[in-house]
Amino acid sequence: MRTLVVSDLHLGGRTGVDVLRRPEARPPLLAEVAGADRLVLLGDTLELRQGPVREALGRAEPVLRDLAGALPRGAEVVLVPGNHDYALAAPWLAAHAGPLGLETWIAPAEASPAAGQVAAWLGAGEGRAVDLAYPGLWLRDDVYATHGHYLDPHGTVPTFERLAAGAMQRLAQAVPSPAVAEDYERVLAPLYAWIDAAAQRAGDDRPAAGAGRAGRAYSMLSGDGHRPIRARALAAAFPLGIGGLNLLGIGPLSSDLSSAALRRNALTGMGQVTARLGIVAEHVIFGHSHRTGPLPDDDLLEWRTASGAWLHNTGSWVNEGWFTDRTRSASPYWPGGAIVVADEGAPQLLRLLQDFSPRPDPA
Repeated sequence: MRTLVVSDLHLGGRTGVDVLRRPEARPPLLAEVAGADRLVLLGDTLELRQGPVREALGRAEPVLRDLAGALPRGAEVVLVPGNHDYALAAPWLAAHAGPLGLETWIAPAEASPAAGQVAAWLGAGEGRAVDLAYPGLWLRDDVYATHGHYLDPHGTVPTFERLAAGAMQRLAQAVPSPAVAEDYERVLAPLYAWIDAAAQRAGDDRPAAGAGRAGRAYSMLSGDGHRPIRARALAAAFPLGIGGLNLLGIGPLSSDLSSAALRRNALTGMGQVTARLGIVAEHVIFGHSHRTGPLPDDDLLEWRTASGAWLHNTGSWVNEGWFTDRTRSASPYWPGGAIVVADEGAPQLLRLLQDFSPRPDPA
């Protein structure tokens, strides 16, 4: 079986950075989809944090229909919710009393109306199996795949979600070691519920509060020396603020926002998730960080967990202008990543948009 794994399409948001919204960006992905026996959409397929679900679904429909049209007859589709489209499974998860384990299968129409609609556009009911798995799934006996949002409580980069997860761990209980999926859900689900509620009440065409601010903050705090005086002053004060958060018990956090720090943040966090959940696999595939890898120039040892699992990141299909403007397609954050898993051998990383110029369209 040939499995194609893609993550972080972020279809349908108000900022218009989802490159697949542009029809001319789709052919390279559709060509790979046409050769797949199984398509795994590994989280954040939809951008449900910038406005009402109905808006995102309307914008995402053409892309989802194109994916369905490219799939061979009999090919399977698996949806894995991430943090930005957690609402696809939130109603079912809120009512579910049993353990999740590493792989729980849910009929999309039972997970939520939105998941049922996505499944219909992907071909459910037309002879194609479309299922939802959470928090991940086994692609082979030795290959596990999950979105990767469980790494946030273990990160050191002070993203909004890391800070919120730190606060939740202070109020509730820190993720233990060993852990089960419910330990992560206890910390993260309340945060997601609050963000999703805000998005549903975003009444105009502006993105809900917080959208796009991570990139702007990164640009301001780690710029190239041409920043205005106010930005330089903020960057100088930033480490002091991080120190204060650490004293409050929200950390451990670091003021290092270098490319290397961002990479290590995701890899170390995912290593923690793998260890605490007891994932025994040769390969673990995830998305979430949008940082494609491992790439030829990467230190492969960084991509191996203490338990010996090799980590693989799908990258994203988002125009990360704040991270890619200087290096363009050489950037590990350049859109167009995918991973192929065959019946044997290591997962193969694909970079499908190296010659593409992703300029965001109006939302």
